[in-house]
Amino acid sequence: MIEFILNNETVRTDLSPGMTLLDYVRYEANLRGTKIGCREGDCGACTVLLGSIRDQKLKYISATSCLTPLANVHGMHVVTIEGLNTEGGLNKVQKAFVDCSGTQCGFCTPGFVTSLCGYALNCENANAMDAVGSMDGNICRCTGYKSIERAAAVVADQLQEKDHNLPLKWLAGEEFIPAWFEDIPERLGQFSAELPVSGEKAIGGGTDLFVHHQDVLQEAPLKFLFGKKDLTGIEFSDTECIIHASSTAADLIDNARLQSVFPGWHSYMKLVSSTPIRNIGTVAGNLVNASPIGDLTILLLGLNARIVLLDNEDLTRTLPLKEFYLDYKKLDKMESEIISRIIFDLPDMDSHFHFEKVCKRKYLDIASVNTAIQIRMSEGRIIKEIHCSMGGVGPIPLYLKNTVSFMTGKVLSSELIRESVDILQSEIKPISDARGSADYKRLLASQLFFSHFIELFPEEIKGEELL
Repeated sequence: MIEFILNNETVRTDLSPGMTLLDYVRYEANLRGTKIGCREGDCGACTVLLGSIRDQKLKYISATSCLTPLANVHGMHVVTIEGLNTEGGLNKVQKAFVDCSGTQCGFCTPGFVTSLCGYALNCENANAMDAVGSMDGNICRCTGYKSIERAAAVVADQLQEKDHNLPLKWLAGEEFIPAWFEDIPERLGQFSAELPVSGEKAIGGGTDLFVHHQDVLQEAPLKFLFGKKDLTGIEFSDTECIIHASSTAADLIDNARLQSVFPGWHSYMKLVSSTPIRNIGTVAGNLVNASPIGDLTILLLGLNARIVLLDNEDLTRTLPLKEFYLDYKKLDKMESEIISRIIFDLPDMDSHFHFEKVCKRKYLDIASVNTAIQIRMSEGRIIKEIHCSMGGVGPIPLYLKNTVSFMTGKVLSSELIRESVDILQSEIKPISDARGSADYKRLLASQLFFSHFIELFPEEIKGEELL
């Protein structure tokens, strides 16, 4: 039995756990404000909020309901646009959209409002830039966005006095949310334990599988892993980062330790999809998906990560991620195995990391080419250790083993980098597709490889010397 709160109503249902939350909301609960747009997680028209208790606090995330299986909201508070009206009518976010003319045809508006209400619920230090950023998964075809940005700025200004000790009470009093939100933490505590893990095919957030196989998955015997406590969380030893498999991309971007050890970490992770997708897309799911241009895959290959595979008998084996991909969508993994952990070494003072991605739009898009690099230097500008990955240039996420082997132990110089590009070009095998021609991708591969060194070593490596 799946249990959750939908707006202010408790739901207990034995409907298929693979049914999408979007279909339940619209066709079972008859809440039609949540719209059907792309059904691929791109447009944001179906955005809802998911509330759960984390670290003894109620936290909400925005999520694309079209890619969220019903099982994944067990024990949560699901909020649709209908659940955001206050007793007096429109809430503060809705009023800001009206006052700033932030809507035209109105189809996308519920998604924008829901995302911005999620920001109001979660924000610590409200500002207009972050308020706008909270809607990076929502697309509008009418307004030109400036009126929406003005509405976000109004909301951010109204949130300056938010009481962070009693946030729900303050938000209800200021008419950002209805008053019954204050009872949600207690009501969530009354739900039963996690759903049992069963089924044949493992699924995490569903952000890829539900794009391609939604109809089949509705009735498939699935093993739901999203939010499982023993598979969630990020841990650190003195030398390693350990990412449990069902941790999400949002967990990565928000992690203070990762932000401190990797300059630019937040900006790199912002290039990964959008806020609602990052909130539900799992790290292990991105790896097992085996997309040749998966952003997290390329990033972790650049960090020379290792994965721990777990089978049905609780037996484990550890494998370098660079050995996991055998051919297009073919993995060194048995059907019974799942990824349980991803591990990589933390950088030391001599290490440098950089990630690059080129796509048709900056955010919420699939890469034409993406690449990551980690370099550890020793005295005399000698490359002691180097790892480099590249996506969009072959049938698998590519670890550039010949290129890094050639560079290891040599003195870093513009000449070495130019020579290394020739080896890089011999390793890649791009094809022409919707994201660019093969020749274009070869050019991008060279330019982005140059960019790593220009960005990491601006005093030693000059762009004009490479070009």
